[in-house]
Amino acid sequence: MYIDVTDATFETEVLGRSDHEPVVVDLWAPWCGPCKTLGPLLERVIDETEGVTLAKVNVDENPKIAATFSVQSIPSVFAIAKRAIADGFMGLVPEAEIRAFAERLVAGPSELDLLVAAGDEESLRQALALDPGHEAAVLALAALLVDSARAEEALALLARIPETPESRHLGARARLSEMPDAAILADTARVDARLTELLETVKDQEEHRQEFIDLLEAMEETDERKARFRRALTSRLF
Repeated sequence: MYIDVTDATFETEVLGRSDHEPVVVDLWAPWCGPCKTLGPLLERVIDETEGVTLAKVNVDENPKIAATFSVQSIPSVFAIAKRAIADGFMGLVPEAEIRAFAERLVAGPSELDLLVAAGDEESLRQALALDPGHEAAVLALAALLVDSARAEEALALLARIPETPESRHLGARARLSEMPDAAILADTARVDARLTELLETVKDQEEHRQEFIDLLEAMEETDERKARFRRALTSRLF
């Protein structure tokens, strides 16, 4: 059994579901020969693995998901646990490797998993000593560093992992915290005024363009100003 996932359902069917169980994401396309061979193997193995869901994504029809994973070639397979990439492989691999991949997903928590779950700075640094590019550990530690005014270290840490919405949000917060007038971030009216001011120079001044984008990234997705100022930025740039 598997579920077909689209750009519209990815948040719920993959990220939301991964809060409770591992989700294996199979990125494929109808024209991809190796995908047609791997697909049935993956379906059979995951169907035999209790507590794991297989989500199939046609990358031709769902470009946002493909971009999220920075897909360079297909087939590409990723295991998502707790909204982060836990494992994965690319290309057509033997069934034995697929079974080993599935078994890792249902194994008990590793030392690395326990350190990341602890969530304190010391534990997260120990986790990164074991796996310097562990996405969940990088994001969690970067958030702690931003909150404790260590922006430069947070930005260096985020550079270890592929860009995601969460890493962009943290990067924006880190850069904004170093602004001479960072206090404006707590004042909605002053943020709006600054964005309006920056619109006059975003096209020609890269530094102002980056600040404008960071101010938007720091906003919640539900903030109606975000879409309004994005449209304003697009009209100025293009």
